[in-house]
Amino acid sequence: MIIRDRYAPSPTGLQHIGGIRTALFNYLFARSGEGRFILRLEDTDRARYDEAFVKNLYDTFAWLGIHWDEGPDTGGPAGPYVQSERFGLYKKYALELVEKGRGYYCFCSAERLDRVRAEREAAHSSNAGYDRHCRDIPPAEAAKRAQTGDPCTIRLKIPLGETTKVRDQILGDMEWKNDDVSPDPVLLKSDGFPTYHLANVVDDHLMEITHVLRAQEWLSSTPMHIILYNSFGWEPPAFCHLPMVMGQDGKKLSKRHGATSIDEFRRQGYLPEALLNYVALLGASYEEGREIYTLEELVERFSLDKLNKAPAIFDYKKLEWYNGQYMRMKSDVELAALTLPYSITAGLFGNGIDPTEPTAEQRNTFTAAMPLIKERLVFLHEAPEKLGYLFSEPAIPPAEEFFPKKSDLERTITLLKLGRKLVKPMAESNDEDAEAVAKAASEKAEIKLGDLLMPLRVAITGARVSPPLFGSLRILGAEKSLARVDKALAALGAADSSI
Repeated sequence: MIIRDRYAPSPTGLQHIGGIRTALFNYLFARSGEGRFILRLEDTDRARYDEAFVKNLYDTFAWLGIHWDEGPDTGGPAGPYVQSERFGLYKKYALELVEKGRGYYCFCSAERLDRVRAEREAAHSSNAGYDRHCRDIPPAEAAKRAQTGDPCTIRLKIPLGETTKVRDQILGDMEWKNDDVSPDPVLLKSDGFPTYHLANVVDDHLMEITHVLRAQEWLSSTPMHIILYNSFGWEPPAFCHLPMVMGQDGKKLSKRHGATSIDEFRRQGYLPEALLNYVALLGASYEEGREIYTLEELVERFSLDKLNKAPAIFDYKKLEWYNGQYMRMKSDVELAALTLPYSITAGLFGNGIDPTEPTAEQRNTFTAAMPLIKERLVFLHEAPEKLGYLFSEPAIPPAEEFFPKKSDLERTITLLKLGRKLVKPMAESNDEDAEAVAKAASEKAEIKLGDLLMPLRVAITGARVSPPLFGSLRILGAEKSLARVDKALAALGAADSSI
């Protein structure tokens, strides 16, 4: 059997973590078995449909590097892959159920349905849903009324007094009493539009879907879908209901927990490979003690028996860790290319205000600065804030910022003057040699190395906490660095730069 699975989103919102996890697991499962991964757009909810959400879907998966074998944009033997282009099929199969006696015409108006619902609520009735008012209308009479234009829907006739069983690939054997299933749900609306349930089952059958991997929130729909398959006389696919993705509070992940749409994660500066790696581990385990996987390695290791029953907890801090790890795997050139758009938008090359393109010299400086921040980055958008001092002279902070612990102004000026003498040799050396120069000077003056370098760091970068000092001196060069030290000494009230 060739595995054929699908991701079937409704384009009524932005792509979010839960949907991406479902798509990723389907992708990994298909690829692991040399099967076919299919994209189908379930766009029957026309009230909430928006073409912008379709574009968001394509943009998101292009960014993630996930590609389907068949879909609206790629075509395939089972197309069309957009439900709104398949409406004729749904009506045909709904009528087939009526002919088989497994479906029936319902002529109840919206007003009647609302009235029945209100009466049941007022009576605190345990019965919910449709009251099957039209179920026993003689088929010939119902067909005649439908043919003469009497507004109607087509409903599924749930077999009463029976049970529906399915073996879920994760949850095991499941069983429902049919009397507890949603009573005779609508399959085809009065306007000819199918409901989700009819379109979903018909499409999965016609597209020869072998496995349905979907979130556990769809579990309650499974007995209805199995009944539909049985009503048509079709073999249902294997079902696999994926564990839910929860927030730290144990509730379903939502906006109240933080970012959930992939657009938000992109804006914040996450890398696609970090997001995929982390999401692939939500509800799954591959190798004990290992956390970093490429997409290819995930394909090699994926199987349904590695999925968990228990809900997965989305940990934003853990995702940040992944993002940092993947940033450190990038070359300087790669990291510069990834962080550059954020830096341009932040105005790094336009006096901190305008989103100006960098000059060739600024680009070279920017790339050269990547080793200074690579170990410190968590998000791509942090680069301009960390590197601002290299592209515009920082403001002189208050005098106290220059002071090492237990130091005063006079001693700080002395330390900065001593540090000034080291600027040129350190700016013209690699990190190891620059550190040797600084250590030798601190030992000779019997000063702690940290105390010696603190005032110099603040003078060069404008902050007590900054990227590495030696690399900063090397990138700025001795001339610019010395000018900043002299300006700082003047601000501190030093008479001159000599010791």
